[in-house]
Amino acid sequence: MSDWFHDAHVLITGGLGFIGSNLAKHLVRLGSRVTLLDSMIPSYGATLDNIAEIRASVHLNFSDVRDMHSLKYLVRGQDVIFSLAGQVSHIDSMTDPLTDLDINCRSQLSLLDCCRAENPRVRLVLAGTRQIYGKPKFLPVTEAHPYSPADVNGINKLAAEMYFTLYSQVYDMHTVCLRLTNTYGPHMDLKNSQKGFVGVFLKQVLAGKPIQIFGTGNQRRDFNHVDDVCRALILAAATTNARGECFNLGHHQHYSLLEFVQVLHQILPFEFQCVPFPPSRQAIDIGDYYGDYSKFSQATQWQPRIGLDEGLRETVEFFQARTAYWS
Repeated sequence: MSDWFHDAHVLITGGLGFIGSNLAKHLVRLGSRVTLLDSMIPSYGATLDNIAEIRASVHLNFSDVRDMHSLKYLVRGQDVIFSLAGQVSHIDSMTDPLTDLDINCRSQLSLLDCCRAENPRVRLVLAGTRQIYGKPKFLPVTEAHPYSPADVNGINKLAAEMYFTLYSQVYDMHTVCLRLTNTYGPHMDLKNSQKGFVGVFLKQVLAGKPIQIFGTGNQRRDFNHVDDVCRALILAAATTNARGECFNLGHHQHYSLLEFVQVLHQILPFEFQCVPFPPSRQAIDIGDYYGDYSKFSQATQWQPRIGLDEGLRETVEFFQARTAYWS
């Protein structure tokens, strides 16, 4: 894998955000020639601080994935493109569905078509979401589970996946889609309260405030540390037999929200209580979810390495040393 990426030209859309900046560091260590594309929309979490230690080793392009004129230029000469730019808030997708459609669906089709015209041999990896499944009908959720998105974000992410698969089938392009679950770790965006409970909980704890858990707290989830996700993205691009496929990520350990809070409480004590769901969140809550990642493991030999205890401790220590990231 390291040999494959050495000297490879790699474009990361959303490259200054949480996952993009972590991925960039992995690729720089592998010797890749990395270009980071980001629109720097304030509420989406991108910041130059995320790449301070590798700033001199990457090329920056401040553009928007919705701008096809820029994309036609940027995709040329790339060996790999990681499509990470996206609107990730499920709540925001319901209050502003057209923006979600533009960023999570239309721009992905634009990217694919630019690559088809300008660089059809490039390898494309899409960061998708478990949200396409909606409320699970069985657990663990496999890729054979029916699709039933619970919100606009899930619908648009599913459409993007289908475009990636179509372009692989019709135009013989190398595309891979990974369905991410709860990703956490250093550089995650704690300032935006609409990006999932992990970031909300961490910010509350770091600020010395109590946590409110919606519902009973018995909802089960799986969690991936961002370093495990970055390894998965890199393997998806480098592994030939992943081509044209969609895969779940996940973890062999899964926790209820109460258990997650208890793990966090062992690292940094705080108070917490269960409260009723706000109606807007209850309407799109999916209940229990944990995924079966065996298909991806068989294709790439990927396994998650970082457990929740270790990963949360590292994440808390990272943010404790960098108050400006979340305050």
